[in-house]
Amino acid sequence: MATELKLPDLGEGIADADVLSVLVSAGQAVAKDEPIIEIESDKATLEVPAELAGTVTQVLVSAGDTLQVGQTILELEESESAVDGRPPATPPPEAKVTTPTETPVADPALTPSLPTAQPGPAATTHAAPPPLPPAGGDMPVFASPSTRQFAREIGLNIREVPGSGPAGRISIDDVKAHARARPSTQPAASVGLTAAPLPDFSKFGAIRSERMNRVRRATATNIAQSWSSIPHVTLFNDADITSVEAMRQREKDRVRSAGGSLTITPILMKVVAAALKAHPKMNASADFTANEMVLKDYCHLGVAADTERGLLVPVIRDVDEKSISELAIEVAEVAGQVREGQLPPERLEGASFTISNLGGLGTGHFTPIINPPEVGILGVGRAVERPVYVEGLLRPRLMLPLALSFDHRAVDGADGARFLTWIVEALAQPLMLAMGD
Repeated sequence: MATELKLPDLGEGIADADVLSVLVSAGQAVAKDEPIIEIESDKATLEVPAELAGTVTQVLVSAGDTLQVGQTILELEESESAVDGRPPATPPPEAKVTTPTETPVADPALTPSLPTAQPGPAATTHAAPPPLPPAGGDMPVFASPSTRQFAREIGLNIREVPGSGPAGRISIDDVKAHARARPSTQPAASVGLTAAPLPDFSKFGAIRSERMNRVRRATATNIAQSWSSIPHVTLFNDADITSVEAMRQREKDRVRSAGGSLTITPILMKVVAAALKAHPKMNASADFTANEMVLKDYCHLGVAADTERGLLVPVIRDVDEKSISELAIEVAEVAGQVREGQLPPERLEGASFTISNLGGLGTGHFTPIINPPEVGILGVGRAVERPVYVEGLLRPRLMLPLALSFDHRAVDGADGARFLTWIVEALAQPLMLAMGD
């Protein structure tokens, strides 16, 4: 009996993905964990592996298709190796070959879960009660603290989620299911994207049309939603990094020999992590439905990256617990994964604050747009040498343009100013930034 292999849960409310290429064909034998298709989601390009070993009997997708999570990719005649991990033995001529009917249980910590196949006609099932409608008004919401936190982190109002548990209790699976359904029910205009038709540009001259990839479409939606729903305030300042640059020059060869690249970015990450510890309001998310601030004890920083596919924001976790050298090595590793299109989707999740560095492209000050549900983002421009008065004397100093955008609903102007000033003062005192290993 053929087994259906389906598109697994891609995380963070992603409901579908585009098929870039099909890597197998009917009649082909595949091993467990062998890639079967390459897809592009809103976050990344990745290969979907086979959960079982066997022979492909039918491929149900082709390049260019859009797959929903849980949609069947192909049908596969399962082999014996799918059950016990051994290569299938060749039976003697008189032996009767039987196909195992029990699907192996994958380790959920290592393998994305696939939706289970529907039971056959002979199976006896007990239908689960339908989800209760979402709570409204002052009705109590039955959900665990971890479920509430998850809903906040993906920007979802917990009161909008129908609960499938006893008495309408809401589980994390309910939140994920509601998040997947939400994009298809939200019109583009609701997130600030215009649907007005364009004029016929061809009457003015030659034109070409290029289809937006998924990263560009997702970026357009998220940026428009952020700009239209969050009252941004942007503060500007310049940091004197003359001493930091001298330290960077002294240490860059040592870090390079360890496999890293000591740019200003890992140094800034360490400073920002310390600033977030000193100013926890910036390391938070706002839940305006519950009138709560979710303060995060962890410090995961998103680092905006310009790629051929568009803007991606890889996340470096526990920045406060790592040295500058360790951060430089990890950033270099992630940069390599981004260039090769091999960045795992989980490396794009969980940021509590973002840094966007456009200095390498020659820009100065700019106004970065917040990446919700974060409440702040630091924009970094190109450092330039200019004369600055130091203790009454005009001296050449290397000045780094900084721009802090924050959500004024969650952060007061004074708090934002103190946070940015803390960063500027820390950069002026590089002895605070021990290189330690």
